[in-house]
Amino acid sequence: GDSAWSEDGDYSFDAFAGDVRAVIAECPQPPALVGASLGGLSAMLAAGEAPMPELRALVLVDVVPKLERDGVMQIVQFMLAHSDGFASLDEAADAVAEYLPGRKRAASSEGLRKNLRLHPDGRLRWHWDPRFLLGERVPDPEPAYARLCSAAAQIRVPTLLVRGGRSDLVSEEGVQDFLQRIPNAECIAVSEAGHMVAGDDNDAFNRAVEDFLARLP
Repeated sequence: GDSAWSEDGDYSFDAFAGDVRAVIAECPQPPALVGASLGGLSAMLAAGEAPMPELRALVLVDVVPKLERDGVMQIVQFMLAHSDGFASLDEAADAVAEYLPGRKRAASSEGLRKNLRLHPDGRLRWHWDPRFLLGERVPDPEPAYARLCSAAAQIRVPTLLVRGGRSDLVSEEGVQDFLQRIPNAECIAVSEAGHMVAGDDNDAFNRAVEDFLARLP
C-alpha cells in the first residue's frame, strides 16, 4: 500500500495481470498465488492468459468471474464517497462501520492507519489512486465476465476458492459457474465472513489456505 501510484494512471486488468506475472518471475520456484477481490481477478487473468506463469497453486478469495453487480457497485460507491478524505482515524472508522455494519468495530481506530495516507492538506485518504475509478477503471461486466471465463478455463493448477458466507459479491450461482470452468477447483465457505474474508475471520481464512496448501503434492 505504500508503493507509488502509476505514473500514467494505468490500472487496467492488463496492467495488474502483468504486475502479477512480473512478481512471479522473480520467485526462485513456482509459488502458490493468493489473490483477494481485485487481486483475485488479477491472479485469475495472470494464471489463465498467455504467457502463463508456472504456479504451484492458486487461491482466490471471494472472487469469481460471475460477480453480483449490486455488490460490486457498493464497493465502487464506498470508494467514491470520501474523495475529500478524513480529518481523523476515528472519522475513517465511522465510514468503514457504515459500509460494514455487520462487522464488530475495533476498540481502537489505529489499525486503519496502514490503509491511509496523510496528504499535505492534513487530510487522511485511502492508499489507492483516485484515478483508479476514472473512465474504464470500472469495467463493463459483460466483456469482463467473458474474459475471466476464458482465463479460468485455461487454469490447470490446483485451485481453491475461499468464499465469504455472507458475501454480497459471490453467490452460490457464481460459485457453481466457477467450479464448472476449473475442473480441479474446490470451494470452502467461511460462514461468518463477508467479502473481506481475512478481515472478518482471519483464523478461519488461514486454516482454509494452510489446509489446502498442505494437501498439495
